[in-house]
Amino acid sequence: MFKLKEHGTTVSTEIIAGLTTFFAMAYIIVVNPSILKESGMEWGAVFLATIISSIIGTLVMGLVANVPYAQAPGMGLNAFFVYTVCFALKFTWQQALSMVFICGVINILITVTKIRKHIIKSIPRSLQNAIGGGIGIFIAYIGLLNVKFIDFSAGVPSIAKMNNPTIWLFLIGLILTIILLILKVRGAILIGIIVTALIGIPMGLTATGDTISFGDAVKSLPTTFGVIFTDAGIPSLFSDSSKLPLVLMTIFAFSLSDTFDTIGTFIGTGRRTGIFSEEDEKAMESSAGFKSKMDKALFADATATSIGAIFGTSNTTTYVESAAGIGAGGRTGLTSVVVAICFALSAFLATFVSAIPSAATAPALVIVGVMMLAAFKEIEWTELSEAIPAFFAGIFMALCYSISYGIAAGFIFYCIVKICKKEAKEIHPILWISVILFILNFVILAVL
Repeated sequence: MFKLKEHGTTVSTEIIAGLTTFFAMAYIIVVNPSILKESGMEWGAVFLATIISSIIGTLVMGLVANVPYAQAPGMGLNAFFVYTVCFALKFTWQQALSMVFICGVINILITVTKIRKHIIKSIPRSLQNAIGGGIGIFIAYIGLLNVKFIDFSAGVPSIAKMNNPTIWLFLIGLILTIILLILKVRGAILIGIIVTALIGIPMGLTATGDTISFGDAVKSLPTTFGVIFTDAGIPSLFSDSSKLPLVLMTIFAFSLSDTFDTIGTFIGTGRRTGIFSEEDEKAMESSAGFKSKMDKALFADATATSIGAIFGTSNTTTYVESAAGIGAGGRTGLTSVVVAICFALSAFLATFVSAIPSAATAPALVIVGVMMLAAFKEIEWTELSEAIPAFFAGIFMALCYSISYGIAAGFIFYCIVKICKKEAKEIHPILWISVILFILNFVILAVL
C-alpha cells in the first residue's frame, strides 16, 4: 500500500520516523487549548478538537497522498486567532472559527483549481533551494527558542545564562543526539528524545502539564463542535455590512499565511529527500484530476483547516516539525499513519505526553535544521542577483518567525533584481500576482 521498497524504506524506519515527528510536535496538544481558551473557548473542547483535527488531517495526508507529513493546528495562526482577530479586532471566537472555516474552503478551491500547484511550479529553482535551507534555519531556531537558549531580556539577542537546568538538559540532549548520529545509530533522533526526557526526570523537568480527562473533554466538545453553523457563527459574520471589509481582509490574511506556510514546508522538506520526485513533477503537468503526490498532499492540507474549524480549532496546517521524522528516514504515508495513531492515543494519555519537555525535543529540531542547510549549496552565492533573493527567502523565515514572510521577502527581492537587470519578462505571472498579494497583506496587517 505504501510502496516501502520503492521509496527505499522499511516498516521499522517509518515507525521510528512517525514517533520522532509526533514527539517533536506533541506540545501542540496542550499548548493550543491553552492559547485558544483566552478567547473564551473551553480548554477541554479545544483539546479534543486539536487531537481530532490532527488525526483526520494526518491520516488523509498518509493514506491519500502517501507522504510523511503530519498536520495539526498551527502555532502563530492560533496566536493571530486570539490576539489579533478576537482581542484587537473584537470578533467573537465563534466568528473567528467561521473565518477559519471559510479560509479552508478557499484553500480547497485554489487547490482543486490547481492554483497552489502552479504557484509551486512558478518558483525559480534558486528560490526553492533557498526556501529549503531557510526551513532548516527556521526549524533549528524554533528548537533554540523552545528552550529559551537565546535571551531577549536585555533588548538585544544574546546567549542565555547557563544557570538554567532546561538549558543544561537541552545541551545534554544535543550532544547525545550528535554522538548517536555520527556513530550512525539506528533511530538516533528518537533515542535522543527518549533518553533526554528520562534524564529530565531527576532534574524535575520531565513533569506532567495541565490536562483533562477524556470523559470531561468529550462533555465539553459540544460547546465548539458545529458552532460555526449556528447564528453565532457564519451568519453573524455577514450580518453587519459595515464590518464586511474587515471580515474579508482577515480571511485573506488567514488564507495567505496558511497557503504559503504549506508550500514552503513541502518545497523545503520534500524536494531534496525525493518525497516529491522528478516523476511527481511531471505528473503535476497533467491538468486532469489529482495524479501527483503533491496534488494529493496539497488537497489533504486544504481540507484539514475546514475540518478543524468544524470541531473547534484554529487553522490546521502541515507541520514543519514533520522534518524531524523525514530526517529520521520517513519517506511514505506510513509515517503519517503512525503519527495519527499517536495523536489518537494521546487523547487518553495526555498526562504522559505532556510530560515530554521541550528540552528533549529541541535537540532533534536543531539537528534536522543542520541537515536541511545542505540545500544552500545549490545556490550560486557569488552571483549577487541570485544571492540577494536567496538570502532574504532563507534568513527572513527565522527572523520573522514565519515561513510565508520569508517566501514573501524572497519573491519581492527576486522581482526587484529581475527588473534592475531588465529581465522582468522572465518573472512568471503567478510570481507577480503573489508579490502583489503579499504587499497587500502587509498593508492590511498594518491597517489592522
